Amino acid sequence: MNMKNKSKKEMTHFGFQNVYKDKKTSLVSNIFHAVASQYDLMNDLMSFGIHRMWKQFMIYRSEVYVGCTVLDLAGGTGDLSIQFSRLVGNTGIVVLADINDSMLHIGQKKLRNLGILNNVIYIQADAEALPFSENTFDCVAVSFGLRNFTNKEQALFSMHRVLKPRGKLLILDFGVPTFKVLHKIYDLYSFHILPKIGKCITQDINSYRYLVESIRMHPDQETLKNMIIRTGFNNVEYFNMTFGIAVLHCAYKC
Repeated sequence: MNMKNKSKKEMTHFGFQNVYKDKKTSLVSNIFHAVASQYDLMNDLMSFGIHRMWKQFMIYRSEVYVGCTVLDLAGGTGDLSIQFSRLVGNTGIVVLADINDSMLHIGQKKLRNLGILNNVIYIQADAEALPFSENTFDCVAVSFGLRNFTNKEQALFSMHRVLKPRGKLLILDFGVPTFKVLHKIYDLYSFHILPKIGKCITQDINSYRYLVESIRMHPDQETLKNMIIRTGFNNVEYFNMTFGIAVLHCAYKC
């Protein structure tokens, strides 16, 4: 392989920038270290609180019940883990996993303040190389995390490996709006208003500019569906929410 082809293969996107793949993880990590303390507040402000309804629909579609073992991957500050812990009960386990220790620390503190102590464990882990045995989890859920992974297909293979047969995959992330008339309004809000909100609240405009750019670089609904199918999942379907601004993909391991 000549150096030109090698360099091209090793590049990936970080927002709208091209960076070497082995650098992206640390760049993304720095972003989330910077925003961790205000992450929940910013989610509420940026989405007008609608993200909570998106996540509630994800929980509704999860098919998780008492005794299940659930992986909340890239779970950050633990919004999903709070809900899953109530569903699995005292006989189930929720693993809240995130590669970023700042986010994980805030999630752990939040859950403990809510009295959630016995059925949630916390693990710092890379989604592309999950440190769990095959066929461990009944459900793997990723909420607004997939677009930040360096190698999305490798992460999907890793999720497939740790799911039990007939286990369920749930991926909630941003999508492409279903109505073209929304695109300009969405772009105006995303590129001109959201970063300014981030600057006012966190004094950090660059992190929120990256987050907006990462949404635009994320695969659209059909592309992500096909990617999930290629990594071995079946019965893949997706649900557009808020006119496709957010999308829930669901799939099963055979």
